[in-house]
Amino acid sequence: MKNETMKRALVTGGSGDIGGAICRALAAQGLHVIVHANSSVAKALALVDGIIAAGGSAEATAFDITDADAARVAIEALLADGTIQIIVNNAGIHDDAPMAGMSQAQWSRVVDVSLNGFFNVTQPLLLPMARTRWGRVVCISSVAGVLGNRGQTNYAAAKAGLHGAVKSLAREMASRGITANAVAPGVIAGRMTDELFPADQLKPMVPAGRAGSPEDVAALVAFLCSDAAGYINGQVIGVNGGMG
Repeated sequence: MKNETMKRALVTGGSGDIGGAICRALAAQGLHVIVHANSSVAKALALVDGIIAAGGSAEATAFDITDADAARVAIEALLADGTIQIIVNNAGIHDDAPMAGMSQAQWSRVVDVSLNGFFNVTQPLLLPMARTRWGRVVCISSVAGVLGNRGQTNYAAAKAGLHGAVKSLAREMASRGITANAVAPGVIAGRMTDELFPADQLKPMVPAGRAGSPEDVAALVAFLCSDAAGYINGQVIGVNGGMG
């Protein structure tokens, strides 16, 4: 159960494979975890129940991060219960197509979730966080944002945009004890990945010869959110089995 000394962490897209692993890892570190969902509210509530059953502390929240007004209202309601000192921007979507055949809607929707969603959620948390002189901002990016990927100009552009954002935010907030970093997973096992990358395709793509797990990503995120990572700032760190 939550107590008043617990730091609070908000994880967007917390009901998915990687988001769920991050929520469980942060709860295991003794944080009160706010599991965000957009449409998958039932999954978020089930994850909260699981964290509490395991002895952790969690609650669920639901709003559309691309709706600036809805996000502001939801964040204000959460802040009424206390400062949120950790934000993990995990929400993101794919809508793949070669750019020559990509629609305006495909481009805008993917960029909207990753970049505008990052701003809508993170910006209102920063000044309250700064007043505590401790904070962690982590953005879940992708190896596509580092290397590029065919059929994903929208997704790669959105994730690469996050890299510039965290590097700039790190410079702005470091004197307040706040770090901002990006984690760039490669091929991670899960519902979407298992369909896109059969095992026989992985070996030539990934030097490690296998997909990573959501827990591999969550372990790094949990470390970046800890006191021990206070001097790691403005970095883009890959979790990709050696892809680059």
